[in-house]
Amino acid sequence: MEDCATRTMRFETQTSLALEATFDGGKLTSDGGLTWLSEVDEELELCETIARCVPEWRKRKGHHSLASLIRQRVFQIASGYEDQNDSNTLRADPLLKMVCGSLPESGQELASQPTMSRLENAVDARGCYRMAQALLELYLERRGDAAPKKVLLDFDSTDDPTHGEQEGSYYHGYYGHHMYHPLVVFDGQTGQLITAILRAGNTHSSRGAVAVLRRIVRRLRRAWPEVAIEIRADAGFAVPALYEYCEKEGIDYTIGLISNPRLEELAAPLLSQAQRRYEREGRKVRLLAGGSYQAGSWERSRRVIYKAEAMPEGTNTRFVVTNKATRPKKLYEFYIKRGEIENHIKDFKRHLKADRLSCQRFLANQFRLLLHAAAYWLLDVLRSKLVASGVERMQLDTLRLLVIKIGGRVRQLLTRVKLHLASGHPGQRLWQALSKMVHE
Repeated sequence: MEDCATRTMRFETQTSLALEATFDGGKLTSDGGLTWLSEVDEELELCETIARCVPEWRKRKGHHSLASLIRQRVFQIASGYEDQNDSNTLRADPLLKMVCGSLPESGQELASQPTMSRLENAVDARGCYRMAQALLELYLERRGDAAPKKVLLDFDSTDDPTHGEQEGSYYHGYYGHHMYHPLVVFDGQTGQLITAILRAGNTHSSRGAVAVLRRIVRRLRRAWPEVAIEIRADAGFAVPALYEYCEKEGIDYTIGLISNPRLEELAAPLLSQAQRRYEREGRKVRLLAGGSYQAGSWERSRRVIYKAEAMPEGTNTRFVVTNKATRPKKLYEFYIKRGEIENHIKDFKRHLKADRLSCQRFLANQFRLLLHAAAYWLLDVLRSKLVASGVERMQLDTLRLLVIKIGGRVRQLLTRVKLHLASGHPGQRLWQALSKMVHE
């Protein structure tokens, strides 16, 4: 159904003519790049797989298929429409209709917001678990047929602010607001999202980390029995249960430690040395060393790498616990590379709006988080294809702007559908690069 122009909007211009605007353009789309999202989804079979995890809650016939509903929701999120309400207008978008299995002009409109709400509230705990497993299987498949020598798992947690009386929403003193506290795991080498688990807002960063790690390790070793597994995480995951599990399973770990007086005492001689060098040389000095340390909650001592830094702003110390024998400088440089996960989380939260968890039910919000994870996968695979073609890696919002957000006219003809894209759009070279990769 086309929008009816209820009034004309008039704008003065820098020319001799005024501009009048009305919403009566017909079968136009703002997201010509939906075609590429559909291509990637077909390659991954992602939305189809997710749909099989959703229990059918409807009784009447003639409704949209579960696969169509999942595609509509995931494609909308990937295109920058994270709210359910967006479905009310986008359900008539001719290109979104087509990539969801409905012809742009003669096909039925897609689902509205109430249907999307019922979809998100239909999923149970088993369905969410199966979806998380499906993402893990997708990750294994995308790593390729050849078994990797090593898999590096970057664990992190993040805050998702909440509003209202949502299940699992609690005030968190560190972040200073009511929130959920999701756990996310990325591949530290490829940047691929492995899983995203929703947790209550008052949950400690490390809560559930061992259980999630255990499931991932079990599946990795079943796929690649000889693979070396390593975990890297910040100080929120510095708990004995994680060290002990890794040591028992032969997993390398490099995890930050929160400073305390005993650790500061251990680093004091190195810090004094750094201060003397700074006073002598007049430039920033960073020194690294290693030692043995046993916290009160540990059954035995472990290796700790510590950094002592002197600079114009003052002094700084940081600590890392590890079971690796790597030299302090090299190991610390390896640890700080975990900062790249912050960029992945920024893509996931800021550009895919994974923090838009506004359902009342906790499980509905877990389902929604996994839908955002699916949207992340579609865009991330699209990005990897461009990188493979020689295009510089870009943030997902930039990718969306250059590849997805292209205005176009959709015409349904007798034998085909034609998509006429904006002639002056700067993303043309990226489309050409993707087309060359797909059709070669």
